[in-house]
Amino acid sequence: MEKRPFPSGHRGSVFADEGRRRQSIAQMTENATGEIKNPLVGIPKNQLLQDVEAFAVGAHLTEILPLLQKGALVAQNPHGIDNIVELNEEDRQALRDEITYRWRHPKTLYFTIILNSIAAAIQGWDQTGSNGANLSFPIQFGIADSGAACTAAGTCEKNSWLVGFINSCPYIAIAFFAGWLSDPVNNWVGRRGTIFIGALFSLLAPIGSACTQTWGQLVACRILLGIGMGLKEVTVPVFSAENSPAVIRGGLVMSWQLWTAFGIFLGTCANLAVVNVGRITWRLQLGSAFIPAVPLVLGIWFCPESPRWLMKKHKHNKAYKSLERLRNTPLQAARDLYYIHAQLVAEEMLIEEKGFAKTDNFFTRFFELFTIPRNRRAVQASGVVMIAQQMCGINIIAFYSSTIFQQAGASNITALLATWGFGLVNFVFAWPAVWTIDTFGRRGLLIFTFPQMFWTLLAAGMCFYIPASSKAHLGLVALFIFLFDAFYSPGEGPVPFTYSAEVFPLSHREVGMSWAVATNNFWASVLSLTFPRMIIAFSIQGAFGFYAGLNIVALILIFLFLPETKQRTLEELDYVFAVSTRRHAHFQLTKSLPYWIKRYVFMRKNTPIPYLYHFETHQAGESQVDDFKGEVFTEHANGHAKDV
Repeated sequence: MEKRPFPSGHRGSVFADEGRRRQSIAQMTENATGEIKNPLVGIPKNQLLQDVEAFAVGAHLTEILPLLQKGALVAQNPHGIDNIVELNEEDRQALRDEITYRWRHPKTLYFTIILNSIAAAIQGWDQTGSNGANLSFPIQFGIADSGAACTAAGTCEKNSWLVGFINSCPYIAIAFFAGWLSDPVNNWVGRRGTIFIGALFSLLAPIGSACTQTWGQLVACRILLGIGMGLKEVTVPVFSAENSPAVIRGGLVMSWQLWTAFGIFLGTCANLAVVNVGRITWRLQLGSAFIPAVPLVLGIWFCPESPRWLMKKHKHNKAYKSLERLRNTPLQAARDLYYIHAQLVAEEMLIEEKGFAKTDNFFTRFFELFTIPRNRRAVQASGVVMIAQQMCGINIIAFYSSTIFQQAGASNITALLATWGFGLVNFVFAWPAVWTIDTFGRRGLLIFTFPQMFWTLLAAGMCFYIPASSKAHLGLVALFIFLFDAFYSPGEGPVPFTYSAEVFPLSHREVGMSWAVATNNFWASVLSLTFPRMIIAFSIQGAFGFYAGLNIVALILIFLFLPETKQRTLEELDYVFAVSTRRHAHFQLTKSLPYWIKRYVFMRKNTPIPYLYHFETHQAGESQVDDFKGEVFTEHANGHAKDV
């Protein structure tokens, strides 16, 4: 491990000023004005360059000092590159191309995203294998929860809990063990090492599941599967977020959900492929999930390690080399390297100011999630969006669609065909979010799609009242489930993991993502455990109506408590989450909601747009170019920017 660039008590010229230090800490703790600051704005040029030199010396990067100095000036004033005399025309053109050609990046970045996408496909395939196997493994193990045999024996209710428990085992393992294990594993072996370990579990556990002889053995294998799923689920979105440039980060990170959807689709294809092989059908359905784990195990070590993780470990030379592979030019790599350093120092000061020990102890970092206001708001927001994914009802279909279609009157093969259609819709409609997540934003997608999921899920449940003898019965149930799926896929599908991977500061990113993933999987395990029993107690209609109502509850939580994060750097989000929850909710109720009513209900096109966040620029009052939309706007002294 490299030596820390600044010994205790010395952080370089920029951070030596006590007044600036306290001002920065105050802004990251309680942002009353809603102003989102670039932490380098306002620092005199000479002082900034001195700090860059001190950083380069301490980090043993003096051979790239001129690049670091130019990068720091660009990071300080990204909109004013024409006024930075140290840049040549080639430098300026590369920085303009970063905006003009948003998707033009090195092949290494896309290779990393492809490997991360394979990791996501494993997750989808894992859960789909059990979906198809639900039709036959309970019979094989003598724990059928429907049909004449369990009715005669009076064991249907007990067996429904057993089937639910077996299905929920991976999610229980993630919520109570694997999700939290990922933090120390990430700390010890890095992002790539953690993904590799998770991939090994995902390779071996499905093969073990296919060979089990009792339901207890299947439980054990599914717990091991959950360990692999949990390690990847926490780490892969963070790995993608930390390697991606801000302008396309949302689109790249959401590949987690896109390729999870693809994995679900592949799993439904595998389920159909083996439907007629007899008694071993369920074994092949569970075991086939090992296939996508093979390229992940073989390929992950060819990806560059996360530069932010390397910086956190003070491996600055390796971080720069990693960024060189992930960015188009050395200047962009140097810019991002110094910007990460500046934010890490700011986070360290914040922890010290709050009186917490400077330590890598897991329990200390977990405690700080709830005691540091900036972290606490990120915990709340990620918790809302993760719980909402379970509240919307998607996983009652993802986990039990074969059972649902069978109860709608479909045969085994017809139920699997309908499930295949569900997987196809899920994958196809996830694609638009690659572009819309960084255009309409995370909040915008959720606020639009949740009302649509409410009425489509409710309609699907009501269609069960159509007599089973009618051809419209199964057809309309499938139609509304597919419509529900089409609205889920570009909204609550990709947003939770994209959002949770970006909202926590680097110092607490692993433990924060562990919290988010554990929250999501705890409620997934509750859903998986209770849904078979809920069908018996509520009927399908009641169960669908219950989850339809939860969509409205989730919509209200998102509207009030979920800040927008689109197109902000991971470092700038510290200031977004310094805005208090009370201020954010008050603004949404008193400013944003009245605006939308006036604008879209009463159609008053001239209604002024309310603003919550104010983005600070290097030179106020200049005409600037919005990097992300390519539109020209004029910023006033307070630098207004729209909150979606």
